[in-house]
Amino acid sequence: MTVVDPDRLARRSLARHRAFATGLLVLMAALTLGSYAMPPGWGTDLLQAAAKAGLVGGIADWFAITALFRHPLGLPIPHTAIIPAQKERLGRALGRFVSTHVFTEAELRRTLGRIDIPGILHRFFADPKASRPAAEALAGMLPRLLATVEDGRARRLIARLVPRILGGRGASAVVARALHGLLDGGRHQDVLTFILAQFRLLLTAKEEQLRTVIAERVREQGGRIVGWALGAQVARRVLTTLNGELDKIGPDGSDLRDAFDTWMRAEIARMESDPERAAEVGRAIRQVVAHETVQAWIWDIWARMRLALEADAAKPGGHTVAFIESALANLGTLLESDRGVRTRLQSAAEVIVMSVLPSAQASLSGFIADAVGNWDTATLVDRIELRVGKDLQFVRVNGTVVGFLVGGALYAVLKAVFGVVSF
Repeated sequence: MTVVDPDRLARRSLARHRAFATGLLVLMAALTLGSYAMPPGWGTDLLQAAAKAGLVGGIADWFAITALFRHPLGLPIPHTAIIPAQKERLGRALGRFVSTHVFTEAELRRTLGRIDIPGILHRFFADPKASRPAAEALAGMLPRLLATVEDGRARRLIARLVPRILGGRGASAVVARALHGLLDGGRHQDVLTFILAQFRLLLTAKEEQLRTVIAERVREQGGRIVGWALGAQVARRVLTTLNGELDKIGPDGSDLRDAFDTWMRAEIARMESDPERAAEVGRAIRQVVAHETVQAWIWDIWARMRLALEADAAKPGGHTVAFIESALANLGTLLESDRGVRTRLQSAAEVIVMSVLPSAQASLSGFIADAVGNWDTATLVDRIELRVGKDLQFVRVNGTVVGFLVGGALYAVLKAVFGVVSF
C-alpha cells in the first residue's frame, strides 16, 4: 500500500520558491560575469555594481536562512544549524509562550463564553445516534464501578458510613415521613393486620407447646395437686380467651386498632418534635444496621443486585441501557428548558477550567518542551522549514533584488558626487 505524504503540496511549493530564489541568485552571478565582457562605460559599470550588490545580498540571505536549519555547505561554522542545536531551548521557550500568552485565563474565559456548553450537551443527549452509544458505554463501565465496592477498603468504609448516614440526625425525620405516608393511606392498619395474622398462625402452630408451658407454670405456682387439677384447664382458657380477643379485632375497626392508630400518631409527633426521641430512633437504626446479621443480609442483597445489574448491563437492549438513555434524554430536555440549570452548568464549567488552569499551564509548558526536545532533529527541521520555508525564500529574493537596486543607486550617487568609484 502506497503511503501518501501529507506534506507533498508544501514540499512542492517550497521547492518552487527555492528554485526561483536560487535562479535569481544565478542571474546576478551571470550579470556580474557578463558585465566584464561588455564595452567599458557608465552603463556597464552601473550594471556591474548593481549585479555585484545583488549577488552579495542574495548570498548573505541564503547563508542566514540556511544557517537556521543546517550548516551551510556542510561546513561546521560556529552559530549555524541553530534550530537543531537549540531545539531543547526552543521547546522550552515555545512551551512558556503558549502557556503564558495563549493559554491564559482571559483567553479561556472569552473562549468559554463563546461556547454554548449546555447547548452542545443538549444536542448530544437529544440525538439517539449519540446518546445510545453513550448509554451503552456507561452501562459497560457499570461492572467496573460496582467492582470497586467489593474492594476490601471500600467495603469497610461503606460498612462504617452506612449506619452513620442512616442513623444520623435526619433519620428520625425520614422515618416520620414514611410513617405519615402509611397513616395517610391507611396502610398502617394493613401492617397491623399482617402482624396479627402471623401471630395467630404462630399460636395455632405452637398451641400444644403453649398448653404445656402454661400448665407447668400453674404447677410451679400452685403445687402438684393444683397443677394436676387445674393446669390444663387454665391453659385451655388462656388460649381460648386470647384467640377470642384476636377474633374481635376486625378489619373495619376495634379498640385495639384505634389505640394503635393513636399510638402511631403520638409516636410520629414525638419523632418530629422531641430531639431526645429523634436521637433514640437514630441510635436504634445505627445499632440495627451495624449488626453483623443485618450487614450480612445487606451484602447478600447487594451481591444479588450486582449480578442482576451486570447481567442486564451486558445486554444491548437491557433495562439498564434503556434507563441510562432515558436519563440522558431527560437531562438534555432539562438543559434546554431550564435557564437556571444552563447558567449553573456554564458557570460550573468555567469554575472547573479556571481551577485547573495553573496546573494545566505548567503541564502544557512541560509537555510542549518535552515533545519538541524529543523530536528527531531531521524531523524537527523538516517540519519547521515546510511551514516557514516559503516565506524565507522570499527573504532571499528580496535580499537579491534590494541588493541589486541599492547597489546600482549607490554607484550612481557616488559616481555623481566623487566622479571615480571603486566598486
